[in-house]
Amino acid sequence: MPELLLEVNGLKKYFPITGGLFGRKQGEVKAVDDVSFYVKKGETLGIVGESGCGKSTTGRLLMRLIEASSGKILFEDQEITRMSKSELRRVRRDIQMVFQDPYASLNPRHSIEQILEEPLIVHGIGTKEERRRHVRDMLDVVGLSSYHAKRYPHQFSGGQRQRIGIAKALMTKPKLIIADEPVSALDVSIQAQVLNLLKDIQNEFQLTYIFISHDLGVVRHICNRVGVMYLGRLIELAESEELYQNSYHPYTKALLAAVPIPDPDSKKEMIFIEGEMPSPANPPSGCAFHTRCSQVLDICKTTRPREHDLKGHLVACHLYNK
Repeated sequence: MPELLLEVNGLKKYFPITGGLFGRKQGEVKAVDDVSFYVKKGETLGIVGESGCGKSTTGRLLMRLIEASSGKILFEDQEITRMSKSELRRVRRDIQMVFQDPYASLNPRHSIEQILEEPLIVHGIGTKEERRRHVRDMLDVVGLSSYHAKRYPHQFSGGQRQRIGIAKALMTKPKLIIADEPVSALDVSIQAQVLNLLKDIQNEFQLTYIFISHDLGVVRHICNRVGVMYLGRLIELAESEELYQNSYHPYTKALLAAVPIPDPDSKKEMIFIEGEMPSPANPPSGCAFHTRCSQVLDICKTTRPREHDLKGHLVACHLYNK
């Protein structure tokens, strides 16, 4: 088995709800609620789910852009949840992020050279000439030219800006890249180019990815394993093809049934999910999905399902109690 790069145990993030004259705490939003998984070196782990399921919050917790309420995050056996700012800075050289909106993540007042050089300056890497040479090398890696270094973000298309965002993530030669919906804002034709670029640079630089997306079609193209989140909880996790061919959880089955097939004669059975996702500020008792599940049992309404290991295929569902 390949060596583990990242291990997450019991990760939680609760945001307080305040109100009233003195801003007292009136409740909390359970954005991430007891999530555990691991990532092996060199693999791509996909995290999928509806908007509001907690997948992007999970990505930000892994980089400590926001602080966890509880739980442990181990990166190369170092617990980053308890690190000081100086210790965390050293680790952040090895963990980088590609954001959903490439324009919002690039400073419009800085040239591309300044944007790409900034991580190197922050971490004290190289001389000025070495940094500039590295900037041009990374632009070449992501399919842009050295003359683009003097331009500004508004002078590029969405696909080109995302390539710049990828180049920025690569500048410190990281081991793990967290890609948060990196192609959702792009045209379909450009999505394929960016996905192929991500796969190419993974092979070239021996990278490990956590790929966050709501698009199951995209995730199948790039991920080795896929975890499905619902209302802050990880409800199913398996090898990519195993999940697509043999999903267990009713929610996962409904998501996969909604993925379009490019065949006009296809007669795939549709599975409809009734209602809307409950509020994470007031989640249902027991299984979070029981209010929308067509196969709900009495136990689902009162008891949270534990994780079952079905030959390496993990699922949190009372239908598989043994």
